[in-house]
Amino acid sequence: MKLRLILAAADRTVMDGFELDAPRQYFATSSLVVGYALCSSLLSVINKFAITMFDYPGLLTALQYLTSTVGVWVLGKLGFLYHDPFTFETAKKFLPAATVFYLAIFTNTNLLRHANVDTFVVFRSLTPLLVAIADTIFRKQPCPSKLTFFSLVVILGGAVCYVLTDSAFNLTAYSWAIAYLVTITTEMVYIKHMVTNLGLNTWGFVFYNNLLSLMMAPAFCFVTGEYADVFTAYGSSSGIWFNIMAFVAVALSCVFGFLISFFGFAARKAISATAFTVTGVANKFLTVAINVLIWDKHASKIGLICLLLTLVGGVLYQQSVTSDGHFSQQRGSTISKKANGVVGNVDSEDERHDKRLSGRDSVRLQLIPLNDTTIVYQMHHSKCTRSFSLPDACGINLL
Repeated sequence: MKLRLILAAADRTVMDGFELDAPRQYFATSSLVVGYALCSSLLSVINKFAITMFDYPGLLTALQYLTSTVGVWVLGKLGFLYHDPFTFETAKKFLPAATVFYLAIFTNTNLLRHANVDTFVVFRSLTPLLVAIADTIFRKQPCPSKLTFFSLVVILGGAVCYVLTDSAFNLTAYSWAIAYLVTITTEMVYIKHMVTNLGLNTWGFVFYNNLLSLMMAPAFCFVTGEYADVFTAYGSSSGIWFNIMAFVAVALSCVFGFLISFFGFAARKAISATAFTVTGVANKFLTVAINVLIWDKHASKIGLICLLLTLVGGVLYQQSVTSDGHFSQQRGSTISKKANGVVGNVDSEDERHDKRLSGRDSVRLQLIPLNDTTIVYQMHHSKCTRSFSLPDACGINLL
C-alpha cells in the first residue's frame, strides 16, 4: 500500500534518529527570519504603492488571491508543501470565515487607498486591545494582568494622540480604519475557532481563504460599482493598463502577499514563539522607517512620536503575554489532548503560536492511504532523544 507521511512539526521538535548539521540549520533559520522580516516590513508599503498606481482595490485584491491560490496549488502539486484537498462540504463550512477574511483584506486595501501607512500601523496596533476585550466578554477568558492592562492603555493613548494630531485627518480614511479594526478583530477571534473545528492545516487555511475570497471578488466589484470604472479605464486609449509602474506595483504586491505566507509560517516553525513575536514587533518599526525614507506619504513628526508610543505599548504587551507562557503551556496540554481525539486533525502553527505554546511537546505523524483513511500517531518528547527542524509540512511517499 502506498502511504503519504505528513509531518506537522513545531519549532525544534524532537524525534529519534535525526540530527541536522548546526551551521546549515543556523543558515536556514537566519534566511527564513530575514525573509519574513523583509516581506512583513515591506508589504504594507508595497500595497500602498500598488493602490496608488492601480486605483482599483477590488481588482487588486482579486489578483492577490489568485496568485496565492495558484501558488499554493502548484507548490502542493510539486511536493513542496501539503494542503488540505478542496471539498464542497469543507468549503461550505469555511465560507463564513472566508467572508470575514475577505472583508478584512478589503477594508485594509481601502484604508491604504485613503490614508498613509502610518495610520494603518496605528489602527493595526489597536487590535490587541479589542481582542482582549472580546476574549474577556465572549470567550470568558480571565481579565488581563496589570502589565497587560497598562500596555493596552499605552497603545490606546498613543493611538488617540495620533488621531488628535493628524493634520491630514480625513473622515473617509478613518471610516475605513474603523471598519478594518472591527473586521480584523473579528477575524482574529472567530476564524481561529472556525479553522480549529474544521481541522485544516496551515496551508489548507491559506488555500481555502484565498480560493473562496477569489470567488467572492466579482460580487464585491459589482456591488461597489468598481467594475464600471475598470471597464471604462480598459476602454480608454490612455489608461493604467499600459503603465509599466502600475504593472510592477501590482506584481510586487501579489508576490509579496504570497511570500509573507510562506516565510511567516516557516519562520514560526524555525524559531521560538517569543523570537517570532519580537521579530514581528521589529518589523513594524522597519515599516515606519522605510515609509518615512522612501516618500512623503507619512505622518508629521508629532504623529510619528505618537505612532512610536503605540508601538512601545505593543512591545510591553508582548512582554506581558510572554510572562504568562507557563500557564498557557499547561492549558495548551489539555487542549492538545482534546485535539488528538479528532482523527485527521493536524494543529496549525498559527493556533499554537496564538495560544503561546512552545510547540516542543510532540510531533504528529499523519498517514494518508490512497483511500483517504487517515491514521494519526503521537510521539511525545519523553520518547525522543535528538532534535531537528522541519519545513512547514513534508510529504514523503512510502512505497
